[in-house]
Amino acid sequence: MSGSPLRLVVIADLKIARVAAAWPEVAGLLKKQPNLDVLAIDHGGTREFSPAEADLVLVLGGDGAILRACRQMGTNQLPVVGVNHGRLGFLADLSQEQFREHLPGLVRRDYQVVSHLMFRCVHRPRTGPFQEWLGLNEVVVSAGGSLRMIDVELAIDGESVTTYSADGVLISTPVGSTAHNLSAGGPILRQDLPAFVITPICPHTLTNRPLVDSADLTYRLTVPRAPEGTMLVIDGQIRVPLAPGDQVEVSRAPVSFLMAKVPGSSYYTTLHRKLGWGGRPNYRTD
Repeated sequence: MSGSPLRLVVIADLKIARVAAAWPEVAGLLKKQPNLDVLAIDHGGTREFSPAEADLVLVLGGDGAILRACRQMGTNQLPVVGVNHGRLGFLADLSQEQFREHLPGLVRRDYQVVSHLMFRCVHRPRTGPFQEWLGLNEVVVSAGGSLRMIDVELAIDGESVTTYSADGVLISTPVGSTAHNLSAGGPILRQDLPAFVITPICPHTLTNRPLVDSADLTYRLTVPRAPEGTMLVIDGQIRVPLAPGDQVEVSRAPVSFLMAKVPGSSYYTTLHRKLGWGGRPNYRTD
């Protein structure tokens, strides 16, 4: 098995200028690799890969590109390695230079596959059929364009917990804890922690704090009065208008996000590098 070619799928949206600029070098590197079989290349970021039988998915872009790739794979999640051409890049954590260095090792399968929690989000309108999505980062019920504070009722496994009066409420996975959750004042969770974090956005009551609970529970958000502009936002990419009485349910997905980690990389190394934790306080000496 070790001698068989590595089967690779490549997602590189050439509408993104930085990806388009990097693509010629990446394409050249892939062509030069022996024992590599490139099964498909998606230059639009829209192709469905749920039936793909690949060993690895290479994604060029930022974390948003990886979030889209997860939806492209659906319930057939494949190990992903990301080359960062976005901003911070917590998921797409390899630079172009690092990818060049690690590509031969990737082809030799010298990487570790790590599983991360994904969520299933169901929108249950007061009338009409429900919709559901698979996601990786977070679900947000947001006041959005209404420009008004909204009330969001939280229930966990059918038990009423609290009502938030806020600009919104988000439910995040550990992977998503360094995204919108972090900017909203929520905690950073270790990526392999089987938990969700619920974070109110600009809550009116100072006693409302982020809540961390088990990923094996079902979380329901209800908006009893939803002014026009209230939105459900999934992974920052899917936006669905909410009406009064609509419910949003979040639970553990039946599949996991699979990340291919090259040797020498770790979660805390990434946090240290991306969040600038290497700096020291500038103490006065006088």
